[in-house]
Amino acid sequence: MLDTIPGYPALFKEIKERIRSAQYEALKAVNKELVSLYWDIGRLIVERQFSEKKGKAVVERLSQDLQADFPGIAGFSSRNIWYMRVFYRTYSGNAKLQPLVAEIGWTHNLIILNACKDDSEREFYIRMTKQHSWSKSALIDKIQLRTYETTMASQTSFDQALPRELAAPARLAVKDEYTFDFLEMSDERSERRLEYAILAKVEPFLKEMGGLFSFVGSQYRIEVGDQEYFIDLMLYHRSLKCLVAVELKTGKFMPEHVGKMQFYLAALDDLARLEGENPSIGIILCRSKNRTIVEYALRETRKPIGVSAYKLVRSLPNELKRLLPDRRQVEMLLSDPTAPQVAPQVTKRVAREG
Repeated sequence: MLDTIPGYPALFKEIKERIRSAQYEALKAVNKELVSLYWDIGRLIVERQFSEKKGKAVVERLSQDLQADFPGIAGFSSRNIWYMRVFYRTYSGNAKLQPLVAEIGWTHNLIILNACKDDSEREFYIRMTKQHSWSKSALIDKIQLRTYETTMASQTSFDQALPRELAAPARLAVKDEYTFDFLEMSDERSERRLEYAILAKVEPFLKEMGGLFSFVGSQYRIEVGDQEYFIDLMLYHRSLKCLVAVELKTGKFMPEHVGKMQFYLAALDDLARLEGENPSIGIILCRSKNRTIVEYALRETRKPIGVSAYKLVRSLPNELKRLLPDRRQVEMLLSDPTAPQVAPQVTKRVAREG
C-alpha cells in the first residue's frame, strides 16, 4: 500500500543504497584496520631480529598466548602469525606498495604473497583486485591464467598514441591473449560466425575482456564520404572513458588490419566521440599473430591500437598434461571398453583439486 504513496519507492531505494554504501565503507574500514594490525605484529616480530629457528619458536609461543588471551578472535594461528612476519618483510622496503596492501583483504594479500614472484607482479594483482573487486576464487583464477604475463606482454601503440596518464591504464586494459572457451566452438570459419557466438555470450565475453567494458553494439555503423562502414563490435571502457572498437579476425594477423583500424578510430573520434570522452582505442583480435610483424605494423601508427590473439580452448596445466594417456593408450581404451583404466592418477588428482 505504501508503494502507492508518491515518492515512497524512490525514498526507499535511496535509503537502501545509502545503507549498502555504509556497510561497504564499514567493511573497508574493518579490513584496513585488520591489515594494519597484522602489519604491526609482523613489524614487532621482525624488529626483534630473531634468527629463523628462534623466530619460529617465538611465533609458536605467541600463537598459544594470544589465543589464550583472546579466545574469541580468529587469526592468531602460528601459521597466520608467521605470514604476518613474511608480509611485513616483503613490503616494508617498498614505499609504493605499503599503502596498497591495506586496500584489499588479508586472504587476498596472502594469495598474492604466495603466488607472485616479484613486486611488479604483486602490484598488478593488488591494483586489479581492488579495481575489479575480485573475489578470492576470481583472484586465484586470474593468477592461474597468467593474467599478469598476458597483460604485460600485450602489443599496443598506446605509449606513442595516448597521453602519458592514459597510456598505462590502457595497457592494463588489453591482454596479449584471451581465452573464449565459453563460446563452445571447436573451430570458427568466419568472422561473422565468431561474432554471433560472442553476441550469444556477451556477459562472459566482457568478463574475459577485463570486467570494465560495457557492450555498445555489433556491426556498429559509421558513415564516411557517403559510404557505410561497420565495426564488428563496439565496447565502452568505463575507467578509460572511451569507445573501444573491436575487429575480429579468424586468421592470422596481417599488417593491413592496422590501416583499417586507424581509419575506424579517426572516424569514431570525429563522428561518435562525445564531449569529455578520451580518444577511441582499437583492439584487433586475431586467431594467431607473429609478434615481430605486429611490432613493425604498430611502430609508426599514431592511433591507439592493440593486437591480441585469442584461443577457444583453455590449456591444461603442464602437470596434468604429463599424467594424460598417450595416443596408443587412448586407442586401446576406445577399442576395448574392458581394458584397464589408463592414468587413474588423473581422476584422483582432479577429484582432490576439484
